[in-house]
Amino acid sequence: QVQLVESGGGLVQAVGSLRLSCAARGILFSANTMCWYRQAPGKQRELVVIMPSGGSTCYADSVKGRFTISRDSAKNTVYLQMNNLKPEDTAVYYCYRQQLRGGSQYDYWGQGTQVTVSS
Repeated sequence: QVQLVESGGGLVQAVGSLRLSCAARGILFSANTMCWYRQAPGKQRELVVIMPSGGSTCYADSVKGRFTISRDSAKNTVYLQMNNLKPEDTAVYYCYRQQLRGGSQYDYWGQGTQVTVSS
């Protein structure tokens, strides 16, 4: 079993910055994909960034050049640095981890952290 613990959300003014963290605890496999999703009020959850362990990182067009995902493998933690924030970035941000082993796929979600950007 895996738990994802998120932190770092909050209230920030437009053009400000925040860094979200997602710490993974439990039985972790090296073959994994980490993602950040977000869900704004009244909207569907959308993918912000995907970072496979053996592939290329891909960002949503809406955050390219402003958001950066990084991974600290020693701490089993993934970060999302968000710069030049805009009011439309306001959402609950979720960390997601997919693990593959023995032909099986395992999916895990964090509890979500609120990001509010004021104009």
